[in-house]
Amino acid sequence: MKRKIIKIDEEKCTGCGLCVPGCAEEALKIVDGKAKLVKDIYCDGLGACIGECPEGALSIEEREADPFDEKKVQEAITRKKGEAAPAHLHVMSGSATCPGSTHAVFERKDQAVPGKVQTAGQPSELTHWPVQLHLINPAADFFQGKDVVLAADCVAFTLGDFHQRFLKGKSLAIACPKLDDGLDEYIEKIRRMVDEARINTLTVVMMQVPCCRGLMQIAQTALQKSARKVPLKAVVISIQGDVLSEEWV
Repeated sequence: MKRKIIKIDEEKCTGCGLCVPGCAEEALKIVDGKAKLVKDIYCDGLGACIGECPEGALSIEEREADPFDEKKVQEAITRKKGEAAPAHLHVMSGSATCPGSTHAVFERKDQAVPGKVQTAGQPSELTHWPVQLHLINPAADFFQGKDVVLAADCVAFTLGDFHQRFLKGKSLAIACPKLDDGLDEYIEKIRRMVDEARINTLTVVMMQVPCCRGLMQIAQTALQKSARKVPLKAVVISIQGDVLSEEWV
């Protein structure tokens, strides 16, 4: 099949090895002083490792390649570490149930009372649970016909007014394109939000760091696969909590 996959420019590669830990799937290793792709099936093609290379030797190309095999990646990582697969992989594959994945919908009330001083802090604008993309049901009621925010894990800790500025009145899903496994599953879940839940808009809020660009790639790939088309907005947040850009794409 023809798909996106990492490309290594050996003339630029110095063999520094910084890209190796930058690949969560461990698809890269240093051989004879150069970065090499271990196997096509280990590369998800999202390019989270690209930002780790100081020489610009990594890029994404589209070519004939064996499909990404998440199961083989998990098996390889488990063999290498000599331990059981991490718990979140079992939850992802459906072999166990996480108590934190039980769905809940919250009734948000206006806590601002005229003449009354707020003592409990800024109220949350979160309307549902769970929010982690592996755990959510893309056809859940709280996504039906909604504006949806797909945020990188770090955003809410960095952007002080995230709830008021981006979350209010919207449904939320969070993910990390660098550290999470099962990115193909993420693409399918977003596609289902578009086609089955018939969401209204999708806003991707990501950090300025290079690996976070994978979140936008996930969203764009999902929209390319969907039968419906919805407006897509990209928001980039600096590591100091500033909104660097906000635009419809």
